[in-house]
Amino acid sequence: MLLLISNGNAEDIIGSHLLRFLQVPARALPLVGRGLAYEQVGAEVIGPRQEMPSGGFPFGSLHNLIADLRSGFISQNLKQWKAAFRGSRECKAIVAIGDAYTLLIGVAFGRGLPLFHINPLVSAYYLEGQSLWQRFTRLNEWGAEDFLWYERWAQRHARAVYVRDRASELRLRGLGISHAHFYGSFAMDILPPPQKQLEGILDGRPVIALLPGSRGDVTFSLPRMLEATLYLNELQPLVAWPLGLEGIRVPEGWTLTPQGDEIAIAHKGHHRVFLLRGYFSEILHHAKVALGTAGTANEQAAGLGIPVVGFPTSGPQFTLGFAQRQRRLLGPALTLAKPDPAEIARTVKQVLEVERYTLASAAGKERIGAPGALPRIATDIQEALNG
Repeated sequence: MLLLISNGNAEDIIGSHLLRFLQVPARALPLVGRGLAYEQVGAEVIGPRQEMPSGGFPFGSLHNLIADLRSGFISQNLKQWKAAFRGSRECKAIVAIGDAYTLLIGVAFGRGLPLFHINPLVSAYYLEGQSLWQRFTRLNEWGAEDFLWYERWAQRHARAVYVRDRASELRLRGLGISHAHFYGSFAMDILPPPQKQLEGILDGRPVIALLPGSRGDVTFSLPRMLEATLYLNELQPLVAWPLGLEGIRVPEGWTLTPQGDEIAIAHKGHHRVFLLRGYFSEILHHAKVALGTAGTANEQAAGLGIPVVGFPTSGPQFTLGFAQRQRRLLGPALTLAKPDPAEIARTVKQVLEVERYTLASAAGKERIGAPGALPRIATDIQEALNG
């Protein structure tokens, strides 16, 4: 029996994909959200499974923290700690997928079991071009940008630590964690191959993928993305929509027409934009450029060599601080614009210029890296289970 503790929607997906390689009985403790990805692979989901207003970003802003506290943030954490302790019974190993907090729970409540840490969040690239003074002005982001002392202390209790890029492996080993490994990109490991057809949807123009994300940012970002497409008639916009098709907010003057459970059309006059649910990989593999206010989705686009244009939202995820941090991670692969439709469209056109496009495409592939991490991690964990 294996216990997985994960701290986010993307982390849940990483954990569920890892279980596909392991094929062992497992329990899963999702610290954010309901852990539906684990249910799909037959894992026993434990813990309170309560969704917080911040969507897993309580320290992204004071507003996020207050909203979570009012919704029972403290009591939820206590229940999760109890679930971690009880859930480790009969287990032979623990996999912590997420930030330092996730790892600390594994250390504190894991009964001394073999522990593996998968950190798909922190990257040494976040430190690029940052002076110590600039970092001091963002103290609340330190834990998201570097491997701090308490995380390194906890990592010394792990059998292995798996990081998201080669630069992070080198930094962590330089900080004394000799069992840090970079095996490949987690983001690209969980990107499925295209399985559906876009016949009847594609109209021959180059595709711009609209990636508003799955958090509350969508109410801010989707209307601005749709308005920006009015200035980009040379591109066909396709929205990779991860949520239900009910309650979608479109700009004033637009109409949304559902076409079943997976497709809706937003239109203003003769201008049409398809919103496609369950077509994420298909859209990315057809896209020439992406417009994104997402976390993992932006990284996956960049990893395919698709330049991304983003803009800060009012939160809870893609705030200015998050956007700037992702910009440091992706380098030239991500260009940030002001959250104004005309400015967004102008930035997209600039990115499509040949020299800039080539630089952005190459940077995304280099910084995100190739897939292949999860099969190798599964081998390491299987050896511990067998031992």
